[in-house]
Amino acid sequence: MNERSPEDVDSPFVTFTRPEWSALAQATPLPLTEQDIARVRGLGDPIDLAEVDQIYRPLSRLLDLYSGALGALHAASSEFLGERASRTPFVIGVAGSVAVGKSTTARVLRELMARWPQSPRVELVTTDGFLHPNAVLRERGLLERKGFPESYDRRALRQFIADVKSGRAEVSAPVYSHLTYDIVPDQRIVVRQPDVLIVEGLNVLQPASPRDLDDTALAVSDYFDVSIYVDAQPHHVRRWYIERFLELRATAFTKPESYFHGYSQLSDVEATARAGQIWDSINAPNLARNIAPTRSRATIILNKAGDHQVQTVQMRKL
Repeated sequence: MNERSPEDVDSPFVTFTRPEWSALAQATPLPLTEQDIARVRGLGDPIDLAEVDQIYRPLSRLLDLYSGALGALHAASSEFLGERASRTPFVIGVAGSVAVGKSTTARVLRELMARWPQSPRVELVTTDGFLHPNAVLRERGLLERKGFPESYDRRALRQFIADVKSGRAEVSAPVYSHLTYDIVPDQRIVVRQPDVLIVEGLNVLQPASPRDLDDTALAVSDYFDVSIYVDAQPHHVRRWYIERFLELRATAFTKPESYFHGYSQLSDVEATARAGQIWDSINAPNLARNIAPTRSRATIILNKAGDHQVQTVQMRKL
């Protein structure tokens, strides 16, 4: 490994270049195929098998080591205290901007971790299900601030993760539809004592806000064993958002039941302008004010270049 840069000396993170990082897990097999990658690839995210091999294979191996170390610590602690408590799930948070590719990161990790030698049960939950229904957002004047921290039922999300972490037999969460842009009434997903829980969302690394302070005063991230922040320069993410919007205009938006069906009739110029306007007025401010400031709270940061490829990996020093 090359010597660390002077910036790393004072930083809480150590930075690995892409070649340095990819060399860390060469002995670890890659259990995924091109077909697997195509299945989990997000819209507008051109991740391929080489990217998974060079970035996510070492990351999966590192998470495996973290999980094993945590299990050993739990066993030692239980023995010391004379307890027989069963091990709690290993919880991973994945944060980052809209359109940065965090959903793909979460899905790839789920596929890799489900193939660990011990074949754990891996569940993935997105925080979209904990958005307030559109009717509530309209009533509170928050529909244009969807994705901002105040648009979520943060207490319900925190309670969900706390219940999973405590080992409850079954815990359910609401379901969100990106087609209708709303919570699906009377529909829930059920999580049953997973070995690993991945929680993916825009604001999962936010500290507790003054309005959240209650008898626990805990944030969602307090339940994470490891957290990952997917990062890129804002101008790259803006371009990715517009490109994804144009793809959706020709696919999902064409469906009559789509909340954004009206956008399917826009020309390329009109759609590009509208997507840029949405980014500049909603997503960019949310990124700058609420999401990007949580970057430094992550355990691991994946830094992407303009071609979506991860160029450096930063890992918090132990």
